[in-house]
Amino acid sequence: MTTDDGLALRIIEGAEAARASVLRRDPAGSSELPEPIRASIRETFGADLTAEEVVARIVDDVRREGDAAVRRYSQRFDGSADAPMEVGPEEFEAAFDEAEHDLVESLRYAAERVRVFHELQLEHGPRSFLYEGLGQEVLPIRRAGIYMTGSVAVLPSSVLHTAIPGVVAGVPELVGVTAARPDGSVHPLKLVAASIAGVQRVFRASGAQAIAALALGTESIPRVDKLFGPGNLFVTLAKRQLFGEVGIDALYGPTETLVLADADSPPDLCAADLLAQAEHDVLATPVLVTTSLELAEHVQIAVEEQLATLSRGEIARAAVERGGAAVVDHLDEAIELANEFAPEHLCILTADAGAVADRITSAGGVFVGEHSPEVLGDYVAGPSHVMPTGGSARYASPLSVLDFLKVTSVIALQDDAIEFLGPHAARLARAEGLTGHARSIERRLEGL
Repeated sequence: MTTDDGLALRIIEGAEAARASVLRRDPAGSSELPEPIRASIRETFGADLTAEEVVARIVDDVRREGDAAVRRYSQRFDGSADAPMEVGPEEFEAAFDEAEHDLVESLRYAAERVRVFHELQLEHGPRSFLYEGLGQEVLPIRRAGIYMTGSVAVLPSSVLHTAIPGVVAGVPELVGVTAARPDGSVHPLKLVAASIAGVQRVFRASGAQAIAALALGTESIPRVDKLFGPGNLFVTLAKRQLFGEVGIDALYGPTETLVLADADSPPDLCAADLLAQAEHDVLATPVLVTTSLELAEHVQIAVEEQLATLSRGEIARAAVERGGAAVVDHLDEAIELANEFAPEHLCILTADAGAVADRITSAGGVFVGEHSPEVLGDYVAGPSHVMPTGGSARYASPLSVLDFLKVTSVIALQDDAIEFLGPHAARLARAEGLTGHARSIERRLEGL
């Protein structure tokens, strides 16, 4: 049964109906481009290309033309004026003067919280060791590329949450790329966030062309070892196409939040948590899973009331209409659906939220109880808000210090170790028909 009464939030009754409707993902649908974007593609490329084809052309042009292609496409898609590729020191200084003092202080506060969490993460993370000639060396990657996402919405918090884990990991060089404004400048809050986070260099480049520049290197933009940060569909496709030539953190889709609630959950908070993510993107997926039809109906009304108060209400409404509310019979079913969906954000507003949290096996981040809202995670809680989407929380993790580290195995055996290890290795090598392998060992044994 589906109930909507003309309201944005659909109500779906039953676990199976929820699986078929509210919890269904349509990855191909994310590639459906709005007509204004398709018109821009036709104007730019002279053909009605798919998103994948657009990205392939951009990557190929950056590979052949370097800076010229990056500048051409960034200015074309951002509508920005010509400006030097790299942001200069004077622009960083001016950004701190231009930004509101209170906002700068809040960014510093958020950065310190994120830094402290990731220092704890590093403290409890993998360590270099050597034991009886066998071990591992844990080292940071040499150069990381930070995609400073956000154009219409500025999102300086994402700069902090993407770059600071790399700084804590000890990455020697962090290079940022970001969209420029129409006058060619970069939004001051982005530059302030980059400076506070520890990004050493920032370049005016956006979209797939920025990803290609970081992956391949150009005259101005240095080639990086690994790419980090979420972006739009074109950014994600560029990361996918260039993986192998460069490392990537993950492929991020539109944001998603699943709220678990019962009859006693506060409807206004359920609605607020759904809308907090819905306002990001028309492709966002806000979902309520509850054991109470009455609660779902109250949340439906609260969503409608709160939509009218949001500056990005039209965007949020479109996202809410993609999501919905699933009403199930038992909390066990609700938890099963949550784990099956494996959302980026899982907000637990049920009674005894801690006990429910103990049963969650698949989520990017779990927000336990009404005093731990997801929005705190977006800004100042500490863990990175860059988290797996599209069900990838079944096997993937939030961005962390570990993503900026790599492990090298070390074999430094004592001289006599080959006497008891060698015969086994040679025997296995001959069994596999690899006589060159076997002789490498046997020559050493013959010399003893």
